[in-house]
Amino acid sequence: MLVFARLFSSLMNLSVIIPTHNEAANIGRLVAELRRFAPQAEVLVVDAHSPDGTAEAARQAGATVLTTPQPSRAAQMNAGAARATGQILYFVHADVGLHPDFVATIAGAVAQGYAAGCYRFRFDSSHPLLRLNSYGTRFKGIMSRGGDQTLFVTRALFEQLDGFNERFVIMEDFEIIQRIRRVARFFIAPHAVTVSARKYETNSWMRVQLANLTAFAMFFLKVAPPRIARTYKAMLNYR
Repeated sequence: MLVFARLFSSLMNLSVIIPTHNEAANIGRLVAELRRFAPQAEVLVVDAHSPDGTAEAARQAGATVLTTPQPSRAAQMNAGAARATGQILYFVHADVGLHPDFVATIAGAVAQGYAAGCYRFRFDSSHPLLRLNSYGTRFKGIMSRGGDQTLFVTRALFEQLDGFNERFVIMEDFEIIQRIRRVARFFIAPHAVTVSARKYETNSWMRVQLANLTAFAMFFLKVAPPRIARTYKAMLNYR
């Protein structure tokens, strides 16, 4: 119990890192959740010069805001990690709804010897096909993972891995999880975060699945990440 208490205490200083680009509609709500669920956490929003006022909304909500030249999540998250002071880094997308007990969950996982991990997810939609997608995130395979599930990692492991590979302008989360699993135990929390179904609002379920499968196939075939990104974006409609 003493070891758990010490870990829990250290996690009160954990650093939450949020890469953003045009997330003014979401960032205030997310930072408010963080302030409510983990009031002592360091909250770093790394914004890529969003024209919609994301940075100002984040500051008003109480986050520390950093800026990067381009909207590349790998580079943004590395920039946040370099500035962070916590020994546990928690990477979160701006449109995610957090589980209220995430601090205790991460502390418990680290106490059990897990140096990294993520949550399952559920969509903010009751569509049956999206519920099927959500169910799949309880499994261990790499195709069941994704940045929307959030990712915690100890600073020691993150530095050992040299952080996110910035060559991956897409699929950066899958790439780092592959490397994590080669050297450390990876925890999948038996709880879910809530993710936005907005991608499905302008695309059919099948269109998104085909785009995802195409991106995965190209990733496993070691196609250059910029080409994967171009192909993926060309397959989907965006508002």
